[in-house]
Amino acid sequence: MRELDISLIGVPVDLGQSRRGVDMGPSAIRYAGAIERLKALGHHVTDEGNISVSPVHNLSCNEAGLKNLTEVTEATEELAATVSAIVKNKKFPLVLGGDHSIAIGTLAGLAEHYTNLGVIWYDAHADMNTSETSPSGNIHGMPLAVSMGLGHEQLVNVHNKGAKINPENVVIIGARSVDPGERQLIKEKGIKVFTMHEIDCYGMSAVIQQTLNYFASRQVDGVHLSLDLDGLDPLYTPGVGTPVPGGITYRESHLAMELLEDANVITSAEFVEVNPILDEYNKTADVAVGLMGSLFGEKLL
Repeated sequence: MRELDISLIGVPVDLGQSRRGVDMGPSAIRYAGAIERLKALGHHVTDEGNISVSPVHNLSCNEAGLKNLTEVTEATEELAATVSAIVKNKKFPLVLGGDHSIAIGTLAGLAEHYTNLGVIWYDAHADMNTSETSPSGNIHGMPLAVSMGLGHEQLVNVHNKGAKINPENVVIIGARSVDPGERQLIKEKGIKVFTMHEIDCYGMSAVIQQTLNYFASRQVDGVHLSLDLDGLDPLYTPGVGTPVPGGITYRESHLAMELLEDANVITSAEFVEVNPILDEYNKTADVAVGLMGSLFGEKLL
């Protein structure tokens, strides 16, 4: 097992959507023992604290209908700079959300250091809406599109101008709630997607192996894992803002993390959308920490 120098960053953002509470996600994950779990595995962990987020008392929309555009942009700009500095110092960035809009900042910071970054989007949703296709105006449903250079210029140009990732280097795992505009974009951009249908048909082991083979064929120079807890079935993760029934099981998710760790390919990760207000006894944060354990080398024997 690799002994990693991990820098952990909390991003208490709940402005990418309308449901409050997910800003407490980083605290819930820390409380569930994330740092202690990783240290027990032999990793060196530095808690870099939280990104500063401007308080918003009234949710606002811009002229394109995007909610809290200025505040989300500011938070993701700071996160991008922090992630970039961590990678520059040859440390492993581990980001705790917060809603999934924060991935705009994570990927922007990583893009400075990788020329052909692979991205695993472990999520019930594709998060590939733009202001033209979004039914809600929630930016947490847009980070993957934004990172591919599609969407509001203020978001697309976070940290550096333009696209941060190649659409052909993205693999979505666990999708089961995809909007019409996203469906069209997936086909246009050639995004590789493993829906729940493929997971049910072939099993998680085959899905991860195909993902690894795909990245190998693309000759990626790093792999980022962006894990939304709503990728799992809400039976296991009740504390998420947009639960979708029929999701990935607890055991399948641990297997996925174990296989990724065995392959030694993950170079950065983020765990997002833990909302303690909606949770049951911090159950969702406990699952997040358990998955971190498997991703960072925890074994049964």
